[in-house]
Amino acid sequence: PGERRARPLARKPKALSQEPAVFEVSSTSGDIAFTFIGRGAGAPQSPIGSGASTTTNEDGSPEIPPHDADSVDESIRARAQLIASRLALRRPTVGIGTHRGSGHLHSTRYRDNSDEIDLDRTLEVLSEVPLPEDDDIIVRERIIRKRSIILAVDVSGSMRGERFHTAAATVGALAGELRHDYLGVIAFWSDAAVLVRLGDTFKPTQVLDHLLRIPAQGLTNVSFPLEVAAAELARRAVPDSRVVLLSDCVHNAGRDPRGAAARLPRVDVMLDASGEKDEKLGREIAAAGRGRFLVIKGFRDVAPALTAFFER
Repeated sequence: PGERRARPLARKPKALSQEPAVFEVSSTSGDIAFTFIGRGAGAPQSPIGSGASTTTNEDGSPEIPPHDADSVDESIRARAQLIASRLALRRPTVGIGTHRGSGHLHSTRYRDNSDEIDLDRTLEVLSEVPLPEDDDIIVRERIIRKRSIILAVDVSGSMRGERFHTAAATVGALAGELRHDYLGVIAFWSDAAVLVRLGDTFKPTQVLDHLLRIPAQGLTNVSFPLEVAAAELARRAVPDSRVVLLSDCVHNAGRDPRGAAARLPRVDVMLDASGEKDEKLGREIAAAGRGRFLVIKGFRDVAPALTAFFER
């Protein structure tokens, strides 16, 4: 009672005859394998890395034949890898498990490069220390605890040209900005593939190759990656958790994504405006997820957008 019903979607999505599938992507000796790990949101029906093959449907699991990445224009791939590698080079943060930046103020002992003294705490310490040392001075520093971030990348259309460069910039920038945090990457179409498990180390160029191997799919289920992200975020439960959604938000299959966004701690939306787009739904997803919404016209817009997202 009293719960407000969401306004009907302007674009009526196709009802799916079965729950969408989740895959995990792995690579060995240059080969990339898409392993079926379960249907629908929540816990997979088979354990991660169980080896359930996608080359057969004997167990009822779907196939996802890898796209031939060698057919991609090498100049597009090289440009994307350059964009990702440049943005991945960020200045190192301070400390293990925490780093300085915009965050909550904490009192800590002086460490050579602090300049805001916590006068009350310092006087308390000095009153008990006859011969004070430098580290008896208490200072105020902004400390950010580790964050858990899932990047959900829409691959339902052609991952070529500007769209692929935008994805490359996003992967590279997040890899640089969040190198001391927990980061995961999910690609989605009507189904979804976990490219990087939350907290695993990875190379941006490797993720780009994985994105290129996923065949372009026609349907876009924006809700499903948010549901998969919720299960991933539960693996690294920290106060600052969120999903960064890179999509045109042309949702045409599956459940209402606004409901999935509302169940997450936060969802920031980067609307890919390089082709067809649904800006209204993108704004509504961000509003439901208590996040920010920004339109991305090209890869150069990515870094400023991510900076705006992580300002608060």
